[in-house]
Amino acid sequence: MLSTETISAFFLASTLLAIAPGPDNVFVLTQSALHGKLSGLVVMFGLCTGLLLHTGAVAFGVAVLFQASALAFTLLKVIGAGYLLYLAWQVFRASPEQIQMNNNPQRSLATLYRRGIIMNVTNPKVSIFFLAFLPQFADPERGSISLQMIALGGIFIIATILVFGAVALVGGALGEWLNQSARAQKTMNWAAGTVFVGLALKLMTAER
Repeated sequence: MLSTETISAFFLASTLLAIAPGPDNVFVLTQSALHGKLSGLVVMFGLCTGLLLHTGAVAFGVAVLFQASALAFTLLKVIGAGYLLYLAWQVFRASPEQIQMNNNPQRSLATLYRRGIIMNVTNPKVSIFFLAFLPQFADPERGSISLQMIALGGIFIIATILVFGAVALVGGALGEWLNQSARAQKTMNWAAGTVFVGLALKLMTAER
């Protein structure tokens, strides 16, 4: 299996990549600012569930499909962009009271968890990134490549949890401060909607 040196180097690289501004950590920040720290953490676990799927896709070769097929790549990113625009529409039309999702906390958390999964899974660039990134740390002389891919994916997820967890806590604290003012909360809703639109456009213009 993986050497200690490989694990250390991969964990450091994964942590730096998770810290770098990107759609997923911006998504966690936005959701935690809108709905609170717990909601941000739930979204984070949804995103990490999506990473499990991407890891499996790379380990068993499915990700190659999105690299080789322009149709599959385009179809998935259109679905992802459409979902982000749907989220933007929800945020733009919601009142400050509605956006807090306090009527049914359990249902709200389940919705946010699914939101994280969909956000991650419908971004084909994640699979292609994993396909390019993970094999660089695998060594055929150390056993099954598929098992090494799974182990590397797990390490990447641990790094993501640590970084995105911190992002969720910061976003939640920011949201608590802004929620003291109805005007600030409405501004935050519009800012979040604009972020979703921006993420959708970024995904739509992504190339393999």
